[in-house]
Amino acid sequence: MPIYLRPETIDEALQALASRPLTVIAGGTDFYPARVGKPLDDDVLDITRLRGLRDISEQADGYRIGALTTWTAVIEAGLPGWFDGLKMAAREVGGMQIQNAGTIAGNICNASPAADGVPPLMSLDASVELSAVRGKRTVPLDAFITGNRRTVRAADEIVTAILVPKPKRPAVATFLKLGARRYLVISIAMVGAAVERAADGTVAAARIAVGSCAAVARRLPALEAALAGRPLTPHLGTAVRPEHLTPLTPIDDVRSTADYRKDAALTLVRRALDQLGSPP
Repeated sequence: MPIYLRPETIDEALQALASRPLTVIAGGTDFYPARVGKPLDDDVLDITRLRGLRDISEQADGYRIGALTTWTAVIEAGLPGWFDGLKMAAREVGGMQIQNAGTIAGNICNASPAADGVPPLMSLDASVELSAVRGKRTVPLDAFITGNRRTVRAADEIVTAILVPKPKRPAVATFLKLGARRYLVISIAMVGAAVERAADGTVAAARIAVGSCAAVARRLPALEAALAGRPLTPHLGTAVRPEHLTPLTPIDDVRSTADYRKDAALTLVRRALDQLGSPP
């Protein structure tokens, strides 16, 4: 008979993971639908009672988002404007019922190429805090996800928080997504982008991440470098060239062809930058 554990403290959860292999679930919004009509034979560690992982807190150098923070909590939180891209993505994660149950850590641990939360978090330079009985470590998000449904999380680790550093200068962020319909859709392509403004009105730093166009979301370092020093205007997107999207490796699937995906990503990146260059 499968094991089902629902500990009430982080220490209990970590001790359980250290003792045997377990499938960790939080909101369960991916885990349970994937098993409809099948026997539930996984040994499960349900961490939904770990209330200490549900807070969003400001720290001296950034924000700590507890692993069990739901997408609804992200939407409703009083966060600075440079979190707007993440809030926009939160509204795209399924319907309201999914947003009420699904968690930010579950979204990244599921490691889908189409995970809505990943590009905006990457554009914020987010890192992942991993905890185990043997200690804690922090991994940049773009190194945490290694492939389709693959991460660097060890079998005895739990993601306990997402860490987002404060930008060094005034910053704005956005998120754009293209799907076959407006709501409740897996994306064809999506973009999370953040730009920091220098005192002279130019781009001091830019971070752009594209999802659904490779096995993992990809930053566009050549474009980020090309944007530095450019005036922040509503035509900032004109700086984007097709060669800036070289890190992307889209595929053909039931939602789109690879060529359409790459063209859509180019258009979305340009639109996102035009938005960020426009006056507030």
